Amino acid sequence: MTPLRLLADIGGTNIRLAWQEEPGGPLYDTRLLPCAQYASVEAAIRAYLEEVGIAAPPDAALGIANPVTADEVRMTNHRWSFSQRALQQALGLRRLVVINDFTALALALPMLGPAQLRRVGGGEAVAGSAVALIGPGTGLGVSGLVFPPGSDHGIPLAGEGGHVTLAAQTPLECEVLRLLHTRYGHVSAERAVCGAGLVDLYHAVRELARRGGAEVGSAAQVTELALQGNDPLALQALELFCGFLGSVAGNLALTLGARGGVYIGGGVVHRLGAWFDQSPFRASFEAKGRFQSYLAAIPCWVIDPGAAPALLGAARALDMAGAA
Repeated sequence: MTPLRLLADIGGTNIRLAWQEEPGGPLYDTRLLPCAQYASVEAAIRAYLEEVGIAAPPDAALGIANPVTADEVRMTNHRWSFSQRALQQALGLRRLVVINDFTALALALPMLGPAQLRRVGGGEAVAGSAVALIGPGTGLGVSGLVFPPGSDHGIPLAGEGGHVTLAAQTPLECEVLRLLHTRYGHVSAERAVCGAGLVDLYHAVRELARRGGAEVGSAAQVTELALQGNDPLALQALELFCGFLGSVAGNLALTLGARGGVYIGGGVVHRLGAWFDQSPFRASFEAKGRFQSYLAAIPCWVIDPGAAPALLGAARALDMAGAA
């Protein structure tokens, strides 16, 4: 087999890579590498190529957790930065496409089947309507798809909706946001709805309670304390996290008119399993006053990241670039 295209999904914590022999073909040698172990994205790609024993393919597409607005790309939640032109030359690529990672994931949504999705409430999706995409991981990714007449795949939206200002709906949320504001100044949705945000929420409820709790350094620790460690403060933090996510997702659905559904990506929610289905997410998603019934009809799905959907979206971006 001769590799034709290299695909990468670059987050703030890990980079996932694979290659294709041809457009629309299967993904080969999918690997997950920790970003912290490599000095640059080029170094990580070269390590991958050496590990799987292939030369750099002529074409590559990278989805990266960062706005892509110019040749220079500088990550928000990691130290990596690079010039697209320089990276293309260094790897000897004929063609390089770099897009936001959630734009790539949005491009993959029409290709996902029931095995990659778990439904969380709502009615039936309205064909041809916009769909929304949101996902907490190292940061909070946001995108969506709109479907002009005759479009089956949709046009992806490239934005930075994870950095909208977060609003409170309850007295407890007000107090928590007050503490986050003291620490960060502007409190974006990402400050609470991501892995590090869950840790901050736990520290906040511990401070407000003035008692108990454990020292934690990761979202996984908070989740374990909440669901297996009988820590009521960790459970409260996790419920706040899901409530904030629901509120932001509801805002996104209203903004886009996303009657085609809301998809939830990233690694944090998927790891919560069936507990998430009974969390405050859905109630907060629908809690929009006069538009409660509008949102109640919108289905939500949690995406299984195991199928590497963002890599499929990156491949789709290469297809679109080739057709342009």
